[in-house]
Amino acid sequence: MRRTRSRLRTETRQLMQQIFTKLDYRALAPIYCDEGGEAFWEDRRGPCERLGLAIAAALKDRLSSRGRSLYVGAGVAELPPLIMEVLDRQREVMAFNLRAQEVAILNAACHDLPLSFRAADARSAPGTFDHIWLVSVLNDPECFPMLSALSYGRANPVTFDVEAFSQERTMVFDLVAGCLQKLSCPGLITTSIEEIPWITDWCDRHAAAYVIDDAIYPTALVGDPLCFVWIHGSARPETEPARRAPIRASS
Repeated sequence: MRRTRSRLRTETRQLMQQIFTKLDYRALAPIYCDEGGEAFWEDRRGPCERLGLAIAAALKDRLSSRGRSLYVGAGVAELPPLIMEVLDRQREVMAFNLRAQEVAILNAACHDLPLSFRAADARSAPGTFDHIWLVSVLNDPECFPMLSALSYGRANPVTFDVEAFSQERTMVFDLVAGCLQKLSCPGLITTSIEEIPWITDWCDRHAAAYVIDDAIYPTALVGDPLCFVWIHGSARPETEPARRAPIRASS
């Protein structure tokens, strides 16, 4: 679906740059990399900010004002869309991250904003949301090594641990169900291409119509292409085909 692209307000873009400057990259280094974390951030900080701005602008086009968003596993890469939501769309956001050390670093950088991160399970979020951000969570190699290996085509059929995979799959089913049950319809899910099967499986289980937006956006840290999935509830939308595959990359 083609859209007229919005621009973020100048004040919002400037504030994003300030937040990225405030971040303690030395403290972030061991969280993101076992070794070479500082070099990683020297290389990735600029692209993370630049690509994050593009994603934030794309998301701005797709969100209404004064709604609610749930961010699952929100970290540095999520800062631009989170800041856009609270400043340009005046939306309420709830951002969850199980890594308490990263949460403290992010909150220190964002203490002047109406935005805070929570070191808790996103399934504990109260209420419902018209937008859920679920990007590079369900295939996280630290949390789900077997699922990640399978998702990215790295699984070795000789050494693949089927029992561990089964346990991880159950965990992901539970995580998806616990988060998506909080989505009000019609609603929007921001996710990665690799995680789409989990979203569409949930929709099929709940007889919910969905449309996969045809725009794809690159990300800087994990590298998983990002896309948007519209959830329309139990009735198929008349104006657009369901289950359309993403076909166009946007920068």
